[in-house]
Amino acid sequence: MANHPFLMDLLEEVRSGRRTPQEAAEEISGLRVEEVGSLARIDLGRTLRCGIPEVVLAEGKDTPHLVAIMKRYLETTGRCIASRATEEQADAVRSGVPDASCEYFPDARIIILSDGSPVPKTGGTVAIITAGTSDIRVAEEARIIAEEMGCTTLTAYDVGAAGIHRLFPALQKLKDANAYVVCAGREGTLPAVVAGLVGRPVIGVPVSVGYGYMGKGEAALASMLQSCAVLAVVNIDAGFTAGAFAAQIAHGADQ
Repeated sequence: MANHPFLMDLLEEVRSGRRTPQEAAEEISGLRVEEVGSLARIDLGRTLRCGIPEVVLAEGKDTPHLVAIMKRYLETTGRCIASRATEEQADAVRSGVPDASCEYFPDARIIILSDGSPVPKTGGTVAIITAGTSDIRVAEEARIIAEEMGCTTLTAYDVGAAGIHRLFPALQKLKDANAYVVCAGREGTLPAVVAGLVGRPVIGVPVSVGYGYMGKGEAALASMLQSCAVLAVVNIDAGFTAGAFAAQIAHGADQ
């Protein structure tokens, strides 16, 4: 397993005397797992171990439970992300943790609760592309996660195969990307097309757009899995997974 940059920086600060061993131990103590009452066992060290932030799935959770979990994360790590959240849940988090910064992104359905500290840039650029405007909700989830992992993001939305001439000028603007996330519903053609045009890793995200036979992303998933161009494919609507995977690739390429 590669050394995580945060841990290396922390050890260097101890070696140089900028931090005491006790201060470093307090930082590393985030590797522990803590219980929030009888509700949840939260992983406070995922970012340190993997470089991927722990994201709370808001969908299906009782709102008071969600507020309690996010508040505990904030107290320990200074930041918490919740996915698949409603605006009502975001309002409850704002009310329950009034002294913190709480942003809600309605397209992505993401809540970010923080102490106001900016996310450090860790390097790498991720391009996010959609076939149509109906795919933007999933693309925005991927974009926000990649940015939360310290990447720069570039976007090109609504450039799908139904009007393929839109794609080529968009790709020119994305040429500096280290990895591409391509979201498409219906027949899911676009990721394979992009993978045949760029020299960087492409991650296809089937989106639950479409109807009738193999609708709701199933045809898009099957099409991407059958691609003759080389690409990785995540599950239907898995914007978080795609954004995190692309960020990991981008970090490695930048280093």
